[in-house]
Amino acid sequence: MLEARIPSGPIEQKWDKCRYEMKLVNPANRRKHSIIVVGAGLAGAAAAATLGQQGYHVHCFSYHDTPRRAHSIAAQGGMNAAKNYRNDGDSVFRLFKDTVKGGDFRARESNVHRLAEISANIIDQCVAQGVPFAREYGGLLDNRSFGGAQVERTFYARGQTGQQLLLGAYQALEEQIAAGRVTMHIRSELLDVVIVDGRARGIVTRNLLTGEIGSHAADVVVLATGGYSNVFYLSTNAKASNSTAIWRAHRRGALFGNPCFTQIHPTCIPLSSEHQSKLTLMSESLRNDGRVWVPKKQGDTRAPKDIPESERDYYLENRYPSFGNLVPRDVASRNAKEVCDEGRGVGPHGQGVYLDFADAIHRLGLETVREKYGNLFDIYQRITGEDAYTVPMRIYPAPHYTMGGLWVDYHLMTTIPGLFAAGEANFSDHGANRLGASALMQGLADGYFVVPATVPDYIASTKLDPVDASHTAFRLGEAEVKDRINKLLASNGKRSPDSFHKELGKIVWDECGMARTDAGLRKALARIPELREEFWRNLRIVGSGEELNQTLEKANRVSDFMEIAELMCVDALHRNESCGGHFRVESQTPDGEARRDDANFSYTAAWEWKGTGQAPELHKEPLAFEYVPLSQRSYK
Repeated sequence: MLEARIPSGPIEQKWDKCRYEMKLVNPANRRKHSIIVVGAGLAGAAAAATLGQQGYHVHCFSYHDTPRRAHSIAAQGGMNAAKNYRNDGDSVFRLFKDTVKGGDFRARESNVHRLAEISANIIDQCVAQGVPFAREYGGLLDNRSFGGAQVERTFYARGQTGQQLLLGAYQALEEQIAAGRVTMHIRSELLDVVIVDGRARGIVTRNLLTGEIGSHAADVVVLATGGYSNVFYLSTNAKASNSTAIWRAHRRGALFGNPCFTQIHPTCIPLSSEHQSKLTLMSESLRNDGRVWVPKKQGDTRAPKDIPESERDYYLENRYPSFGNLVPRDVASRNAKEVCDEGRGVGPHGQGVYLDFADAIHRLGLETVREKYGNLFDIYQRITGEDAYTVPMRIYPAPHYTMGGLWVDYHLMTTIPGLFAAGEANFSDHGANRLGASALMQGLADGYFVVPATVPDYIASTKLDPVDASHTAFRLGEAEVKDRINKLLASNGKRSPDSFHKELGKIVWDECGMARTDAGLRKALARIPELREEFWRNLRIVGSGEELNQTLEKANRVSDFMEIAELMCVDALHRNESCGGHFRVESQTPDGEARRDDANFSYTAAWEWKGTGQAPELHKEPLAFEYVPLSQRSYK
């Protein structure tokens, strides 16, 4: 069932070999084919624009009022590329090795090497679009460091890299909309994938303004809908980010890969109130110049300026001298949790550590630091009321990125023929932990370079009979969607969708967050079905389905979070090892580091849906490491 379709030959030739062997569609025939792209963030906008430019007719769907609101704008720190502008020893192979190691040897080597190869092309593409990357005095593109690497390979636009890259993709998309090759559908949310003769041939959507349920047919469907970190309720993701698109595809037969692999970002503003609805990310780039520390003594409530150097614990620098504050995110997050659990955390609730720029300001000067990170300091001051130029920032880990997602082969096609997944919606490139500055890299690699090559190959290789939205499969899909919405509306209970979501998020955070135990996961797996049963019995929605109804939107998404949370815990319980962001307390080295079990878990876990309340079926894709030999991951 899991045929990854990895090309043969040396790893540095696999992608070129694949492209050479793929079939092409004659330019005169491309206009005869339609492609649906769901999502208009970096991966979706890039894919829709590029496929439109090739001559296909593309329908792009977004639940926002404009593609410019996609969550990709929130990526701040930068994007990796193996250009070696610093002449400090970087190369495609080094980026490939760092990414495989950073993912704790739980990613396909072939996919990661392709990502490293394409990285240099992405920079050229974006510079040609006018993306304002930071430049040195002489005009050359600037680079900075990021966690998990000992070279400077991260290209950036101050603290707004994601926003600038999205504007570049958005302009490319708008050009194709103006040319008539891309049709944009805003305020439209995917609620089901339609399968005809075993192939994905369209989607069912709901118009968020009118409530109208409609169908759209195509030859290919591409999902570029992001990750599922909002299952935790509190996360760095935008409140509207959700898992419905990939989850409904999963229910239709697309296997779900490594759902328990979620990333906790170490550099977030700590929770300040139990009434808070989301968390704010402070870019990992701040760890280039900021030093992380806590007091050496437990319960030390003195102001940071009153704690002398001799009584400070720069714990990352002390424990990981080779990488210091630039250890990967999972390592930094786990260590922050440990010092706070010891009673050495800072801030009102003791759930924070300091990120201190005093040394950088003394070394570089205030204006240089302001030039590099100014908007991030502004964000911090607006949220906390504190001036981080004079008082250290307080940070704490928070749910951020999800490495799990729909299982895809080398062509980024799911186990449903004709259904592709790009960007964070798939599982493919990061293993058990995403290194910083690689989300933008993967989204744009998939959107600009991979999907535009593999989707045409599928079209050229497949006999696609004409199908339109009048087909019985679409009518049945619409009926199922309407039944689900009516069931949500018919529940005349007492609790809001947010109250259920918040309770679910606490369960998942406590038992399947930074640290997981056998007992905790079993506790979650007992509680989540009970909460799901109460959700369908005691939910209250005000308003109807034939209008703008954000409570209904939330309820529909929370119903999917209920199911994905259960699968996350099933996967986490099954994976009795520690790797990357998946830290099982029972599986650690004597000095508290993650202990992998390569003999028993060197595979991708791909889960098959068997029905609500039914145990999913596990399929395994073995992982082989020929070019980066398996080793204990160490940053000391």
